[in-house]
Amino acid sequence: MTTSHDDFPLVSVAGLQEALGSARPPVLLDVRWQLGGPPGIEDYTAGHLPGAHFVALDADLAAPAGPPGQGGRHPLPDVEDFGAALRRFGVSADRPVVVYDGATSLAAARAWWLLRWAGHRDVRVLDGGFAAWQAAGLPVTAEVPVPEEGDFKPVPGQLPTVDGDGAAAWARSGLLLDARAGERYRGETEPIDPRAGHIPGAVSAPTTGNVGPDGRFLPAPELAERFRALGAGEQPTAVYCGSGVTAAHQILALAVAGVPATLYPGSWSEWSSDESRPVAVTDQPG
Repeated sequence: MTTSHDDFPLVSVAGLQEALGSARPPVLLDVRWQLGGPPGIEDYTAGHLPGAHFVALDADLAAPAGPPGQGGRHPLPDVEDFGAALRRFGVSADRPVVVYDGATSLAAARAWWLLRWAGHRDVRVLDGGFAAWQAAGLPVTAEVPVPEEGDFKPVPGQLPTVDGDGAAAWARSGLLLDARAGERYRGETEPIDPRAGHIPGAVSAPTTGNVGPDGRFLPAPELAERFRALGAGEQPTAVYCGSGVTAAHQILALAVAGVPATLYPGSWSEWSSDESRPVAVTDQPG
């Protein structure tokens, strides 16, 4: 796929159309998912991009949750299981991959991050997702493609991660961004995890600020300005969220802005389940 530079992580609808007509079209992965449902497979069954394979975030992009305080709600997947799923979807080392979700890329970013973490070098997110494709009047289908056989073998660790102890240290000596909604960061509400609040020293940066009303990412200069105001780029940056899903979206937005960042996969669901770890709350907007 043609992009402004080799590592740019987004592709437009027009860019994807062009890529699908090339001699080496990308594998398409549909990652529609939202916390609390309904299941994304229902949306996929109703209609998806022609040739796209459905990826179940909970089953394919995460391991089963372990004991409280260990790994969070969406631990990184078992490498062998993850590789087998990718190969079943036709993912190969020398073939581009495009991932998409409904609109905002919150779920698609998890697939993008995992593929990059596992060593795939040519992965893009469809900016605006399925909604942007539909808005362009392009065809969708309910036809499910036959399983393919790719050759991609994950080599994990190609993107950096940090554990709970590392996140605590990062908050003291670098920049630790909290990608959750501001009210969860402040401790005003906690709809799913054991304790409300945030990691002491973390800075609030809700992922909703990365995209416009149509779900597309803000232009790179605007994202760069947003993150610059938070201190990103001036110091090493790490990100967490509730369970490592929306934090991947933050890392994707940072990548668009040209800023590298590290993921805390266990995130707040892991941290808040460990009673030995401190929790901060604030009355200040964030």
